[in-house]
Amino acid sequence: MSLDVVISPALPTDAGELLVVQRSAYVSEAQWYDAPRIPPLVETLDEVVAAIAAGGVLVARLGSRLVGSVRWEVAGGLCHVNRLSVATDLQGHGLGSRLLTAAGDAADAPAYTLFTGADSPHNIRLYERHGYVATHTEQHERWAFVHMTKVRPAPSA
Repeated sequence: MSLDVVISPALPTDAGELLVVQRSAYVSEAQWYDAPRIPPLVETLDEVVAAIAAGGVLVARLGSRLVGSVRWEVAGGLCHVNRLSVATDLQGHGLGSRLLTAAGDAADAPAYTLFTGADSPHNIRLYERHGYVATHTEQHERWAFVHMTKVRPAPSA
């Protein structure tokens, strides 16, 4: 199924809908890890509004419905990608890939980093398909995070 989705920079008016999609998308991860207070689930509306105001937030829309989002921040020559979220009823249709690609294009950094749960093989496979390579695993309390990096290819002359 090909989705006629439009990806664009987030607007302040997107904050509430973005937060709903983000929370619904991360519930399964929180359940899997038995960690109901992971940051994407406890983030406040004011924090989302601030993230949008700072820039580095894209949303995906299917018609008038917000169906996904991704964030990034460039610091120290690295683009840190985070909060990739897709509406649960549309997961598995390539929308996460499209958002990840769009964030990479918008950030235009020489290298990208992100992390995901070590016990989340579907997330790890998605990132590997996009050229991310695991660099290290970091243990936190009861679970571990896999940190991944992607180096942007040099432009051909």
